[in-house]
Amino acid sequence: MEMVWKALVVAVCGALALLGNGPVRALLRRVDPPRPKPDPQLLDAQERLPGGRWIGVLERAGTYACIVAGFPGGLVLILAVKGLGRYPELRAGDNPRLGELFIIGTFASMLWAAAFAGMAYGVNRLW
Repeated sequence: MEMVWKALVVAVCGALALLGNGPVRALLRRVDPPRPKPDPQLLDAQERLPGGRWIGVLERAGTYACIVAGFPGGLVLILAVKGLGRYPELRAGDNPRLGELFIIGTFASMLWAAAFAGMAYGVNRLW
C-alpha cells in the first residue's frame, strides 16, 4: 500500500508540474508589461517563436522526470536541446528582448517543475 501512495504522489505532482503554462505566462506578462506597439511584447514573441507552449509542457515533463528519477544530468540535455533548437530564431531576431523573455520563461518553467518534483520527493521521503 505504501508504494501505491508514493506512486500517487509522484503522479499528482507530475500532473501539477505540467500545468505551469499559466503561471509562467503570468510571470512573463509581469516582466514584460503591455506597452505601445513599436516594442515587441510577449504575444509578439509567441508569434515569432511558435510552439512555445508545447515546448514548455515537454520541458516541464522532462525536468520533473529527471529530478524524480534522480538524473540531474538530464536537465543539461533539456537546456541544450531547447537552446540549440531556438538559437537560429533568437539569433535572427533584431531585438534582444526576445532572448531575455526566452531565458526568463525557460527558467520559470523549469523552476515550476522542480518545485513539484521536490514536493514529490519530500512527501515520499516521509514514508
